[in-house]
Amino acid sequence: MNAEKIRAGIALTLAQMADRGWHAESCLVEPDATAAHTLERQLGTASYDCVVVGAGVRLPPKSLLLFESIINAVHRGAPNASIAFNTRPEDSADAAARRLSSLASAR
Repeated sequence: MNAEKIRAGIALTLAQMADRGWHAESCLVEPDATAAHTLERQLGTASYDCVVVGAGVRLPPKSLLLFESIINAVHRGAPNASIAFNTRPEDSADAAARRLSSLASAR
């Protein structure tokens, strides 16, 4: 995985979400202490039904503190949003669909 593949995957998943009739945004964060603040600021701009957290934040053991700060920022910034996890940038739409469909069936 490299930056070009990640950018291409994000573009693909945003197109997939648009094809589903969803308004989607990407919020890339630096892997440092600014990540949570950046995400909270983005989440404060709209109401979100689901937030997908990428594998690049979640999987590397060295990113544990970053992952915790991201999850807590989602909790603070979008307390009513479901949280979904992708396995690669291209499957973010499917990750969101899983959470959103489980919400719809629960209603």
